[in-house]
Amino acid sequence: MTCQTKTFESELPEDADDRYALAVELLGSTLGRLAAGYEADPAERQDLLQNIHFQLWSSLKSFDGRCSLRTWTYRVAPNVAADHVARARRWNHAVDLDDLEKYDPVDPLPSPEMDLVERQALSRAYAILERLGPIDRQVMILYLEDESAATIAEVSGLSAGAVATRVHRVKRLIADRFNMGGA
Repeated sequence: MTCQTKTFESELPEDADDRYALAVELLGSTLGRLAAGYEADPAERQDLLQNIHFQLWSSLKSFDGRCSLRTWTYRVAPNVAADHVARARRWNHAVDLDDLEKYDPVDPLPSPEMDLVERQALSRAYAILERLGPIDRQVMILYLEDESAATIAEVSGLSAGAVATRVHRVKRLIADRFNMGGA
């Protein structure tokens, strides 16, 4: 894996295990939300999250510091998640953003502690994210994590303008879906 720019959150540890611990400290909750954006089933989501952690830990042995630890993590995690989705949906391909409106997604199981309105809204948003293709999904998950267009562009390989366009299109689609009352 290669990175284009060199930026650091702080001084990086030399040891791969320590770099992994720092990555988890910085982005652990983000990785959980990323897994939730790719996998609705709680047991499968936990397996995906464990696989993300394993692959991140493994990959940090070859981390050369040419990019930030955050960028590296954001490259590894969505790739693992995309592989997970590809394996899980061999027979059911992800639809393009333009074709998304033709499908009625299945709502993921919400957590019991959320109130009904929040559960329904979150379920609908995750259902829409699950139907996105890998690049659109990666862009939106990073956008929802408040990453800048420049960071998303670096991670995804798109231009900042293409990132902005994709974010705008997906936000419009989600708003239209919520206004229509559908998922």
